[in-house]
Amino acid sequence: MASHPVGRHALVMSQPERKSFQELLSAVPPETRGDPAVLRPVFEEFMLQTPLPSDVSLTEMTFGGVPVLEISVPEATPDAALLYFHGGVFALGSARASAGLACLLARQARSRVLSVDYRLAPEHRFPAATDDALGSYRALLETGISPEHVGLFGESAGGALALGALVAGRDAGLAQPAAAVLYSPWVDLTLSGASMETKAAVDFVLAPDGLQHNVADYAGAADPAAPALSPLFADLRGIAPLLIQCGSNEVLLDDATRLAAAAATAEVSVQLDVTPGVAHVFQASAPELDEANAALARTGAFLQAHLRLAE
Repeated sequence: MASHPVGRHALVMSQPERKSFQELLSAVPPETRGDPAVLRPVFEEFMLQTPLPSDVSLTEMTFGGVPVLEISVPEATPDAALLYFHGGVFALGSARASAGLACLLARQARSRVLSVDYRLAPEHRFPAATDDALGSYRALLETGISPEHVGLFGESAGGALALGALVAGRDAGLAQPAAAVLYSPWVDLTLSGASMETKAAVDFVLAPDGLQHNVADYAGAADPAAPALSPLFADLRGIAPLLIQCGSNEVLLDDATRLAAAAATAEVSVQLDVTPGVAHVFQASAPELDEANAALARTGAFLQAHLRLAE
């Protein structure tokens, strides 16, 4: 596991009213800090420090046997849905832990969010999470919702699952959703991007050496370069329009920029949105961070237009 914070909220951690991930982790014996089973409750406690607004409703359900948490706000359009895949290096996180960012997206997109509790590594190695991603998307379509009113969203490792679901869904003959949004997507598990080295000193969320351990835990005996694991290397032709957002201060910068180039080469409609001087999944620092608010507003405009919700 990474030796410094895993997941997101590098900017939120500086807020005095919140305990940092390092502070919470300090109560854990050093010899157990690499164990995901030990880290998960610490990560959950860190992520859940800020309560959700009182007008947000949470409903547990299952799609195709996969647990899903519906996050709804008063602004949501009933016939639209955003299928959400959380981050956490394939080993940490949950639908509930990421509900804060999910409700921000729900407001901006004017859509309910369906956050997928996919199976986590190392207990459930590849292809468990990818199977859950495709299965939840298939089950959502089977509810009768129009694909024109469905968006996919993924942050960090969840970005690989969202992108992978687009590719696998296309190959399975499923209709593509209207669009997909990827925040700081981790789509190259070979860690071959130059920013793994050039941005390591300014990325206070993800560490390349820690990511290498996460790859081993998730991939197992599978080849990390396989397109099903690293969708950067997949055939992207015919997938839904993409909005890719990231910050300049993150080791996954080149995952985002190379993905945008690969999508454009495959004739996919793609928007690359890089905000300078901010960290991994900086959007979760809204409303305190102006750059996060602006990025979320751009996300909302993109989704409303593609989900045909624009007024």
